[in-house]
Amino acid sequence: MSTVDANAVASLRARTGVSMMECKKALDEAGGDEEKAIDILKQKGASQVAKKADREQGEGLVFSAEEDGKAALIKLHCETDFVARDDGFQSLGQELADTLLHEGMDAATKRAEEKIPEAVQKLGENISVGEMQITEASTTGVYVHTNGKIGVIVGLTAGKSEKAKDLAMHAAAMNPLYVKPEDVPAKEVEKEKGAWKEQLLSEGKPEDIIEKIMMGKEKKFREEHALLTQEFVKDPSMTVGSYLGADGDVIEYVRFSI
Repeated sequence: MSTVDANAVASLRARTGVSMMECKKALDEAGGDEEKAIDILKQKGASQVAKKADREQGEGLVFSAEEDGKAALIKLHCETDFVARDDGFQSLGQELADTLLHEGMDAATKRAEEKIPEAVQKLGENISVGEMQITEASTTGVYVHTNGKIGVIVGLTAGKSEKAKDLAMHAAAMNPLYVKPEDVPAKEVEKEKGAWKEQLLSEGKPEDIIEKIMMGKEKKFREEHALLTQEFVKDPSMTVGSYLGADGDVIEYVRFSI
């Protein structure tokens, strides 16, 4: 009996435009490996679209949708910026984002499965859905950069949506990897410590003060990579945390980029 997941079948269909039955057969034959299944479809000549499925998709756009404490982001990939600027591509991306917001992940996946093969045939490029995110919070803020390549959601426990959006805008510009300094994994810090120590030794710093300097470097490293301790882009005299103040805590932070 086949153990191929229905989502895997839908994903392969979205990438290739081949029928659900053909996709399922190919995945069964490939043991669930999507890339092998694409090769199988191409070998069988099942679809011209399948031949596009292994082409690099370095372009695309981030799409968003938001209402009443709920926000959605989705990445739609394509091969060229020319297609990314196409009205049909952009309409499809927005439709998928709206579906994600109002109907959920499964519905958005199904809609993509239905719509993407047609878009691939029309636009002549491989198109696929990337990451998807739905966030629910007391307050949400969404920001998509003007070029459509970066999108951010910030969810707060309370406060005004304007502040949440300001935090999202900041994150789009500064790309913090974590929310708080203590969220930075120890392994990330350890990667840096070797380089710091080597630099300090080459500068002739005494061993007895190197550890103290290293502690200061770790503190700075953690703060520079955390949203709440970065200098706020709209007012570098304060941190993002200071700007947020008592207006809720950050409980969700998602950043997509292409």
